[in-house]
Amino acid sequence: MTTSTPAPDNDRPPPVRAPLGAVAWKEVAHLLSNLPATLFGFVYTVAALSIAGGLSVTVVGLPLLALGLSGSRQVGRLERTRTRLLLGVRVEEPTPLPGPGRAGGFFPWLFSAVKDPVAWRSALYELVRLPWGVLTFTVTLVGLCVLWPVLSYLTRALTNVDRALVRALLSPSDELERRIAQLESDRGVVVDTAAADLRRIERDLHDGAQARLVALAMGLGLAKEKLAEDPDAAAAMVDEAHGEVKLALRELRDLARGIHPAVLTDRGLDAALSSVASRCTVPVKVAVDLPERPAAAIEGIAYFTVSELLQNISKHSRAHTAGVDVRKSGDRLLIQVTDDGRGGATPSGGTGLAGLTERLGAVDGVFVVDSPPGQGTVVTAELPWRSRG
Repeated sequence: MTTSTPAPDNDRPPPVRAPLGAVAWKEVAHLLSNLPATLFGFVYTVAALSIAGGLSVTVVGLPLLALGLSGSRQVGRLERTRTRLLLGVRVEEPTPLPGPGRAGGFFPWLFSAVKDPVAWRSALYELVRLPWGVLTFTVTLVGLCVLWPVLSYLTRALTNVDRALVRALLSPSDELERRIAQLESDRGVVVDTAAADLRRIERDLHDGAQARLVALAMGLGLAKEKLAEDPDAAAAMVDEAHGEVKLALRELRDLARGIHPAVLTDRGLDAALSSVASRCTVPVKVAVDLPERPAAAIEGIAYFTVSELLQNISKHSRAHTAGVDVRKSGDRLLIQVTDDGRGGATPSGGTGLAGLTERLGAVDGVFVVDSPPGQGTVVTAELPWRSRG
């Protein structure tokens, strides 16, 4: 009878063997490189913190501290790389902090950098490692000269301490820290999206209703001048202006619907999505099953998500039928939009799906596209449920 043995842990060093093998020589190289690496890290950390601390009473103190801590993050990244290459320690990289542009400005970035726990732990790692670097360099050098028979066991014991220090101080502390950093990065996506929407509204107003109203004012002015000398021509111009007014009102209604439709505010998702579905070129069956109305922000995101998906169906799917299903499941709002079209839709296909993925991700949502070629498309979106206050 054969017995199976469990697969080895890729992050665990192989057992010690004598004489020295490739793994042991990598451990020797790591221990010998500890001294220059720790000297560099210690000098950088002490210099950065000392200069920033000495200038803390001036306006440049905090920015220098933020820059110094950002450098400590990079030193920590170099140490993770060194231990990965020489010791096989695979430590997940912490989520990078967003730059000033994505953090909402200089001061939000400044405070995020100053209170960054990853950078402070990296600085602590460099400070406590100086005596250890000197010790491991010395012991390994002596071992190479006079302790050859036990060197592999000695290097394994010393590098196990290094492995523990890296895991304790240079890995992301917990899921909450990673999630906070991710949400801070996503906030930049929300700001960028809002700015793009404002530019779109401004462009639509300038090129649409505003231009039409300017032409209308000019036409009415000409009609006023012709009223006395040519009443028939003036009446024709007023009639034309009346048509322009109708078109301007229609454009303003469409623009207002694109910002936030009145039917959504007054009657909720069921009526608003039915209104959107009625404008789709494909017959759409809408089913909304909600015990209550969600928060206005969640309701708005759900509306515009379905609206853009139905526009995609009209433009790209070549479908015969489509469906919209909205319901609450636990603490999530579930949205599913389906069609029986040609499929092949992807978030990178230029149909607006990439933008929807970013928008939902920025509010802790989920966006999944299942669209095999020739078999239709199923888009599933999830949003956090928040009740109306």
